[in-house]
Amino acid sequence: MRVLLTGAAGKLGAQLQQQLAEKHDVIGMDIIGDVDHLLDLTNYAGARELVRRISPEIVLHPAAWTDVDGCALDPKKALSINGLASAHLAAITAQIGIPILYVSSNEVFDGTLNRPYTEVDLPNPINPYGYSKWYGERATTQVNPQHYIVRSAWLFAHGGGNFVQAIRSAAESGKSLRVVTNEVANPTYTNDLAAAIAQLIETERFGSYHLVNEGAISRWQFARAILDQSGYVDTSIEGISRHEWKRPSLPPEYTPMANFAGSSIGIKLRPWQEALRAFLTAETSA
Repeated sequence: MRVLLTGAAGKLGAQLQQQLAEKHDVIGMDIIGDVDHLLDLTNYAGARELVRRISPEIVLHPAAWTDVDGCALDPKKALSINGLASAHLAAITAQIGIPILYVSSNEVFDGTLNRPYTEVDLPNPINPYGYSKWYGERATTQVNPQHYIVRSAWLFAHGGGNFVQAIRSAAESGKSLRVVTNEVANPTYTNDLAAAIAQLIETERFGSYHLVNEGAISRWQFARAILDQSGYVDTSIEGISRHEWKRPSLPPEYTPMANFAGSSIGIKLRPWQEALRAFLTAETSA
């Protein structure tokens, strides 16, 4: 299958390209980086010309502005990158009659349920990042009937720049740690998410999916597990409320997601504890 992959220079995009290349012809694009094509997806005419010229059989769209605090400081930019660019791709793929897969986030939910969110629960974003991702979801589902919406959460990937590396780095340098206790979701290993997406696009079962590693945990509990598995069992962590951690954006409090739709067709991700062990083992041996 000929696959056009956006965000190919990003962590998830790079992992998708690596895994999909074993079976498919993958063409990567991004706004920066060493990719097959450089393009700003907010440029509708340019995106349409490129997609038509490449003539893919499916478009995978993980590209996004994932700086949650940055989105809060510049909501218009967030909506342009995460929403309107996604609407462009949805329209283009619908015009030429091919599927699109849009990667979304647990932050489309408001965090007020007392149970994990399923794929049929209604989004109600409470911050600009979540709203921009919800906008992208809506554009995709309303414009192209051949769509996959994949929501995930708390991604950690090799190459730095995420919560796992931040916690380990702080412990290594002897910094004091303060971590939120009342923000809960599913930590998810990018390698596992990429494998699940690769499996999903083979099914042609369009719809919405929650693809996360199994199990929900608080930020504080996740940080504790990272330290314990990294050999920092004696390093203490001060637990604080999310309202004490001053930042431009306030994430939803309780957004565990249940993989109901995916598991019903045989797509399951391992527990987050196993995924974290696999991640740390790979980091150590790298």
